[in-house]
Amino acid sequence: MTLPTFTMVDAAPTPVAPFSHAAEADGWVFLTGQMPTDPDDDSKPLPEGVQAQTRRVMDNLNLVLEGVGLSLDNVVSVRIFLTEFKRDYPAMNEVYKSYFEPKPLPARTCIGVTGLARDALVEIDFVAKR
Repeated sequence: MTLPTFTMVDAAPTPVAPFSHAAEADGWVFLTGQMPTDPDDDSKPLPEGVQAQTRRVMDNLNLVLEGVGLSLDNVVSVRIFLTEFKRDYPAMNEVYKSYFEPKPLPARTCIGVTGLARDALVEIDFVAKR
């Protein structure tokens, strides 16, 4: 087993806590959950509504994937965290599936939570394989 590598991606949003954007070990790449923050100015307000926030989160994850030389085709597993699960699940799914279909879809877990950083409605993380 090789030692893990930790990557910060310049194009990705500034982290809201102390973490790396990605960690890699033996070809497995773990992307830290992304928030719907603007990668060019994290002081901007979050987008309104779960669809806009999901789009921003997915775009931020794509920035991290690109920063480590991967794409959505490398994503094996996804975890989604929603603060308003019943209300936002269908709308989030509309945006989410537009990033993956018609390709085979990665494994996925979606969890309702009581709160997220910056009062976001959604956070998503990826596990990818090089």
